[in-house]
Amino acid sequence: MWKKLFGLESSSAVKIQNISVQDLQQRLQNDKSIILLDVRTEQEYRHDGHIQGTRHIPLSNLEQRSGKLPKDRPVVCVCRSGNRSQTACRQLANQGFTEVINLAGGMVAWRRAGLPIK
Repeated sequence: MWKKLFGLESSSAVKIQNISVQDLQQRLQNDKSIILLDVRTEQEYRHDGHIQGTRHIPLSNLEQRSGKLPKDRPVVCVCRSGNRSQTACRQLANQGFTEVINLAGGMVAWRRAGLPIK
């Protein structure tokens, strides 16, 4: 029960991928169908900055608000370090999303790479 509640059960139909910040930046330039989903808290999102164009749904609200996201487009989940976004990917996969991708290293890696933050 706890695994299902916190999105820790993995979906056998969808493999959760990881993507590096460099690969994501390159892919964003070529693929406009990608949805960037930032799952950090409101405070983190506003005060620590975020990637331009992200949608913000905190992990604690994801299950209730995931219906606002299209299931047939790639969704890249972003958090501070890559842990909460991995959980978000599992939750989305369990809800029928077909392509969920975790940003490895999260915003920490994005910032270290010197990539733009809004």
